[in-house]
Amino acid sequence: MSNVLHTDNITMQFGGLKAVSDLSLEINQGGIIGLIGPNGAGKTTVFNMITGVYT
Repeated sequence: MSNVLHTDNITMQFGGLKAVSDLSLEINQGGIIGLIGPNGAGKTTVFNMITGVYT
């Protein structure tokens, strides 16, 4: 099955705060995933990185 999304070791830092560190993600065609975690875990930051809001 082919990948529709693949990331390797992406990181986002705001000043001295590392919001996401070395995220690797692979989503296959037809796959369904969920992104869960507590408040402040970086879920929205990950979404914004993948969709291009943060470059």
